[in-house]
Amino acid sequence: MFSRVFGKPKQETNAVATLDKLNETLEMLEKKENVLLKKAAAEVEKAKDFTKGKNKKGRFLNSWRQFNVCKRKRLYEQQIEQLGNFQLRIHDQMIMLEGAKATTETVDALRSGAAAMKAMQKATNIDDVDKTMDEINEQTENMKQIQEALSAPIGAAADFDEDELEAELEELEGAELEEQLLQPATTAPAAPIQVPAGRQPTRPVPAKPTPEEDELAALQAEMAL
Repeated sequence: MFSRVFGKPKQETNAVATLDKLNETLEMLEKKENVLLKKAAAEVEKAKDFTKGKNKKGRFLNSWRQFNVCKRKRLYEQQIEQLGNFQLRIHDQMIMLEGAKATTETVDALRSGAAAMKAMQKATNIDDVDKTMDEINEQTENMKQIQEALSAPIGAAADFDEDELEAELEELEGAELEEQLLQPATTAPAAPIQVPAGRQPTRPVPAKPTPEEDELAALQAEMAL
């Protein structure tokens, strides 16, 4: 259908050649129009000269010459108007051909895009997509099972009971806490106090034991009994 309306690629080449021919014709008409304009202007100058040189003896001759000059000027003007109409028609035809050429190129581009899309859809139909997704999911599940198998304990470590391990860990933590409680409390040695000359150093006031230290001392005494 599109080929009937807009033609084939060969007709597109003919359209380009036609546009070139119209451009050449338009340039030729413009040159002819310029020549006629110059001739009409020359006839006007002749009429002015006859008017300036008019006298009683040559009045009839000059009038006749002026009449012929006006006739030639009118003929040139008619030809100029005709050439102008020809140029207008050629411009109109060029605009129509350029529009048709642009339309043809647009339709060809759309046709190519539709064919490419159809080919891509044919190469990747929905059944192939579903099959590919199933394969991906299957491979993902297999990889997950492989990773779980690799991370599972083997050998003697597989026989360990996690509850027994946690109980043993709690027992070790309790023993470490008891050992810390049995250790005697130690205090850091007091730093020497520098006393200026002429003054007697004052004895530091012993610090009162904290309730925690009293409780620790009482526990040590009970265990010693």
